[in-house]
Amino acid sequence: MQAGITQDSTLNKLILLFVLDKMETALTEATILDLCSYKNNWIDFTNCKQTLYDVVQNGFVYKSVPMGGGAELFDLTAEGRWCLKNFYARIPSSVRQIIADDIKKKRIEYRRRQDYIATYEKCPDGSYDVILKIVEPTKTTLEIKFNVMTRNIAKYIERTWQDKAPAVYGKISDTLID
Repeated sequence: MQAGITQDSTLNKLILLFVLDKMETALTEATILDLCSYKNNWIDFTNCKQTLYDVVQNGFVYKSVPMGGGAELFDLTAEGRWCLKNFYARIPSSVRQIIADDIKKKRIEYRRRQDYIATYEKCPDGSYDVILKIVEPTKTTLEIKFNVMTRNIAKYIERTWQDKAPAVYGKISDTLID
């Protein structure tokens, strides 16, 4: 069997548990859908949403809201880890390998997309407020809000925040601590 859309709900649940295990961090629903459905087609969109709901209802995955606000996060429970450990072999080895390889390559990209948040909004005077955040599952590590004159600048900052967030955080931290 190759990785691809499956209609087997048990296999879908195991794939979802495997993905959460390999990512080694709580994920938003948007990240799960992007990873499992849009980018890789491991589980189709509708089945992925239903599977996520099912594993939460069955106690294999828990959802929480980060203290700093933001989207709900999903992660494995002890029961989910136990289930995956005991039924791991039901996921074909070729599918496990494809998923593991893909996540290994893209883990940092997904974490950055989820943990480094940038938005902007138009102000009444025509300028734009840019809001930049670094969030962790339990807290917001950094939140900056500043004003720029044009939408192009706001869009540029939003687009580049994921790459620049660690360096910006380091500079701010170093400046304040020194």
